[in-house]
Amino acid sequence: MCGRFTLTTPAVELERRFLVDLQDRHVPRYNVAPGQEVLAVVEAGGKRQPTRLRWGFVPSWAKDAKPGPINARAETAATRPMFRQALRRRRCLILADGFYEWMQRERGRQPVLFRLRDGAPFALAGLYERWDGPGGPLWTCCVLTTRPNALVAQVHDRMPVILRPGWEAAWLDPQVPPEQLAPAWEPYPATAMVAYPVSTRVNSPRYDDPACVAPVAPPLPLPEAGGGDERA
Repeated sequence: MCGRFTLTTPAVELERRFLVDLQDRHVPRYNVAPGQEVLAVVEAGGKRQPTRLRWGFVPSWAKDAKPGPINARAETAATRPMFRQALRRRRCLILADGFYEWMQRERGRQPVLFRLRDGAPFALAGLYERWDGPGGPLWTCCVLTTRPNALVAQVHDRMPVILRPGWEAAWLDPQVPPEQLAPAWEPYPATAMVAYPVSTRVNSPRYDDPACVAPVAPPLPLPEAGGGDERA
């Protein structure tokens, strides 16, 4: 599962990394929560376009705009009526530079922040959809998840699909069928990531500031080399 994430990278770096023009509309986010808007990249007319999507997937046929699933399992999305068409035609990049998961401790749940070892931003594999209501169109999204790598497995049994840069163009291209994208949702290499406990203030979406990402304990130990999730 992926229920919170961060996007603190400056706009100019995001523009360079994802080949989009944000027009200074990005502000750092330290605790993005379901129901909030996320920064995403979609393909329109063969070009990349930045957009804002509400996190919580609402299919076009839904009776109301009540926020739906925030995640979809990559392995089964193609067979789920809710996600099937979006997986085929409406894939997006959800921009992030970290995500949170919670580990169970004696004194309660402890949030852990996962990031890339080099601190770079990355694209989460997303699906998006349009819902038409009395107030006009509503665009929503969800994050695909996959089995965890050895680092994330210490905390949770699922992790978000982090796309390798070489897969991003194919993920956006609606001409690429989903069956050709299965390698894209292999778990991101554990050795390319770091994880450390952070403040429990992350538990509340009211808090969205640098204190959310500050370490409060040493990093989680790295898994031993040689695991099956170490493919680049």
